[in-house]
Amino acid sequence: MAQVSLNNIRKVYPNGYEAVEPISFDIADGEFVVLVGPSGCGKSTLLRMVAGLEDISEGALSIGDRNVNHVDPADRDIAMVFQNYALYPHMTVRKNIGYGLKNRKIAAAEIEAKVQAAAKMLNLTEFLDRKPSQLSGGQRQRVAMGRAVVRDPALFLFDEPLSNLDAKLRHQMRIEIKALQRRLGVTSIYVTHDQVEAMTMADRIIVLNQGRIEQIGTPAEIYHRPASTFVASFMGAPPMNLIHAQCRDDRVVTNGNTVVAASPISGPVTVGIRPEDVEIGESCVIPFTVDIVEELGAHRLLYGQLDGQDFTIHVAKDVAVSAGPTRMTINQDAVVLFNAETGLAL
Repeated sequence: MAQVSLNNIRKVYPNGYEAVEPISFDIADGEFVVLVGPSGCGKSTLLRMVAGLEDISEGALSIGDRNVNHVDPADRDIAMVFQNYALYPHMTVRKNIGYGLKNRKIAAAEIEAKVQAAAKMLNLTEFLDRKPSQLSGGQRQRVAMGRAVVRDPALFLFDEPLSNLDAKLRHQMRIEIKALQRRLGVTSIYVTHDQVEAMTMADRIIVLNQGRIEQIGTPAEIYHRPASTFVASFMGAPPMNLIHAQCRDDRVVTNGNTVVAASPISGPVTVGIRPEDVEIGESCVIPFTVDIVEELGAHRLLYGQLDGQDFTIHVAKDVAVSAGPTRMTINQDAVVLFNAETGLAL
């Protein structure tokens, strides 16, 4: 295990494009940190700088007690799992898992013992003599993880490892990767654009946008107290409702004069409300028009209008509702207010 420290890490390409603005954060021993954000936000570039596959333009990177800015990738004591598995098609599973150890001139008996242990851990024992072409996508990803595990690294790096898998396999592999990381206790950095992966796997999440950090926090902190409208709209499925409102007379009022919260501030704001923090029913007081009811089995999503603004509500499967006018109540304790100009949480 190892602590990882990034101190004002920056990446600027020769053409002047700044892919990553100066970024600083620490990762504790054994922590599972997820870098999440849309395409082009700098998350993979940041991971590649940690791996040594991209030069660092400015700043200092430490893994354990060493500054590794100018250390070759092979000497950083890391193991990386890629999106495309990066397996050798002509080698068996056994040889793929043990390949890195063979290059280190480790004794054959020790390699075999490590391969067998990793295969047992990852349920690959019966596939050791097969080629990658004879495996499913999930099994190939397990082989890639096995190759990382046998190296006994100080740091695991995952670069969107589940992107090529179908939805069912992604769910299964999320559980397996997190369980493996907890069992081994290895510090891990995981890159994804999928907020579900981030929320379900991370000890802490780092949300990136346009090369800068929007927020660092636990999944619960990121979800319930987003630091900006970007985080609010990116994290969550469906995302947080964001509506325009005014604060006056200690109340937060929409453009249609509907009171949605209390606040001592004044002026224009953006109001953030999670879809599940709303109830509907005849005894409720806020008018709401349902346009579409989306059936999702365990629950329903209602898409409609609140004072002319798009609004989504999450309700249980047994809540009777249909398209048309209804009424709703907002859990005011869960409302988040954002600066209308900057988008930052107030």
